[in-house]
Amino acid sequence: MFENFYRNKRVLIIGNTGFKGTWLSIWLLHLGAKVYGFSKNIPTKPSMYKSTSLDKKIKTYFSNINNLHSVIKIINKVKPNLIFHLAAQPLVLKSYKNPIETFQTNSLGFANILEALRVLNKPITTVMITSDKVYRNDERQKGYKEDDILHGIDPYSASKSCSEIIFSSYVNSYFKKKKTKIKIASGRAGNVIGGGDWADNRIVPDIVRSKILKKKLTLKNPKSTRPWQHVLEPLSGYLLLGKILNSKKRKIIDGDSFNFGPPFNQNKTVMELIKKYDDKLLVKKSKSKRKIYEAKLLSLNCQKAKKTLNWNPVLNFNQLVDFTSSWYKNYYNKTKSISSYKFSIDQINQYQMIAKKKKIQWAK
Repeated sequence: MFENFYRNKRVLIIGNTGFKGTWLSIWLLHLGAKVYGFSKNIPTKPSMYKSTSLDKKIKTYFSNINNLHSVIKIINKVKPNLIFHLAAQPLVLKSYKNPIETFQTNSLGFANILEALRVLNKPITTVMITSDKVYRNDERQKGYKEDDILHGIDPYSASKSCSEIIFSSYVNSYFKKKKTKIKIASGRAGNVIGGGDWADNRIVPDIVRSKILKKKLTLKNPKSTRPWQHVLEPLSGYLLLGKILNSKKRKIIDGDSFNFGPPFNQNKTVMELIKKYDDKLLVKKSKSKRKIYEAKLLSLNCQKAKKTLNWNPVLNFNQLVDFTSSWYKNYYNKTKSISSYKFSIDQINQYQMIAKKKKIQWAK
């Protein structure tokens, strides 16, 4: 497991107040790491960061990754052994409304993290997170591999494609030289669901809001297929990357990129996810005439992570929906006796137990 490696490590999570960043913070705290955060703000209300009282458990530096001086200053102050970079403008619809902000954060802000690492040249293991939407989407069934063409159509996807090109440039220009102290890799994942997500225009938060308000759920593309996965799945891959970058296998994966996603047979339509979550929920088709590009089929090929890292996903479709719905049920239960933080820890433990029972390599 990860305990022996991460215990007492100083870990800086950039984007720690977001949905994935909060879950990663909780898992690392549970592993005994000394966790620090770096975020622009608290992106949603409610937020998992606040609901789990994470603001009282770790030190968070509030600043903007678009400010290179600030990035260098905070990294210098924390002196981390490891960095996980998750900060992003993560919403496709918002990227259409604010394309410049999206490119500044997802591309130039991403470059600022790499530039700070280059300038400081300190022994910091770094995992840079992008997206499964970096690939040129031609609606293929078999899924995209890490060496496929990078090409985002919408501003969000394009900004993430740019970040991977920037990553490759820094790796080949600076981080493969003998004098560098940086150990680095990137992770690509998406279509992540789980408890504690309240972002706008994302399917599970929309389901939750519809149930609370007792209103019909409006859908744009109910037949679109996505590789749904619970948030703990890619996080296990990120943690594994951080660990292996410090092992004898480092030279095999240093500077490389890895997909993290579910098996092909777990790809489900938006409507299938909704029906599994709540088959009584009423839905309606959006009447909006605004033409916004959205892929009908998304799929990842994760054989590289399986072969090189011995990583495998853990939860099947029913389990990932159960994990997600039970978290929200606990949160909205007015007579609950379990805090959101404790409930999240319990789910992490349950996830690891399932992984061990399935004899998944990284869980041993």
